[in-house]
Amino acid sequence: MRVIGIDCGGEYTGFGVVEESESGVLTCVDVGAIKLSPREPLETRLNTIFKRLCATIETHRPDVVAIEDVFYAANAKSALKLGHIRGVAMLAAAHCGLAVAAYAPLAIKSAVVGYGKAEKFQVQVMVARLLRLDAPPEPADAADALAIAICHIHTAATLLRQHATVR
Repeated sequence: MRVIGIDCGGEYTGFGVVEESESGVLTCVDVGAIKLSPREPLETRLNTIFKRLCATIETHRPDVVAIEDVFYAANAKSALKLGHIRGVAMLAAAHCGLAVAAYAPLAIKSAVVGYGKAEKFQVQVMVARLLRLDAPPEPADAADALAIAICHIHTAATLLRQHATVR
């Protein structure tokens, strides 16, 4: 299974492609972040995200896109901007013919760190360990994208096992 995780953000939108081998070994195929300039109009930033995500999806051909689920923010303006970016990430997935799986932040942290209220640096360190990377991914948004992909891989494996036992 190959999954692209996308961490939607106003300054950086992180992406990480993770592949699970048949033996269950996780490998980081690609990781990065799309840096956005606050000086550019919102529609230009959204177009940049769309094009870069589509190009990454076309290059790596993942099976599914995983993103962070909607969350509540104290600042309505920030939440709305994040909603735009999240919508563009979902559009890029649909444009490339892929399904989207969404996970709550607590579920992502639990799947990677084992604790739903883990700090960002803990997520970065555990992602590096799980993927056998030399250093934690930077920026944190890139590590979060890898964590989202890892969460999907773990969740899909659990659901597959549960489905197998129900039969």
